[in-house]
Amino acid sequence: MAEFMLAIINQADQKSEWTPERHLAFVRQCEVYINSLKAAGQLIAAQPLQREGRRVSGAPGSWRESALEKSGRVQVGYYHLRARDMDEAVALAKQNPEFEYSSTAEAEIRMIKTAEASTGFVYPK
Repeated sequence: MAEFMLAIINQADQKSEWTPERHLAFVRQCEVYINSLKAAGQLIAAQPLQREGRRVSGAPGSWRESALEKSGRVQVGYYHLRARDMDEAVALAKQNPEFEYSSTAEAEIRMIKTAEASTGFVYPK
């Protein structure tokens, strides 16, 4: 099986007006989703991300740092999965509760490169 990263993208404030009950229902649905991926042997890791963070760019001697924007679209979490191919990874992404609870959710799905063909280097897990 190949490995895929699902980056979950949403409006930074999309949950700010939710009732505590709706938020709890969402979290429980996420737990069900995660447990079903684990039971199928497809989950490697999954975590939500804090909205605060830093951005680094530039090069040695001319680094630039800035705070991440706290508004607009942000990556709210990620899932590191195993799937047969991109089609199965997309199907797994479509089952994510973020889509059921938010009309502004997106998932960016990419296959993870586990080794370099030119050098044989295997990336650590």
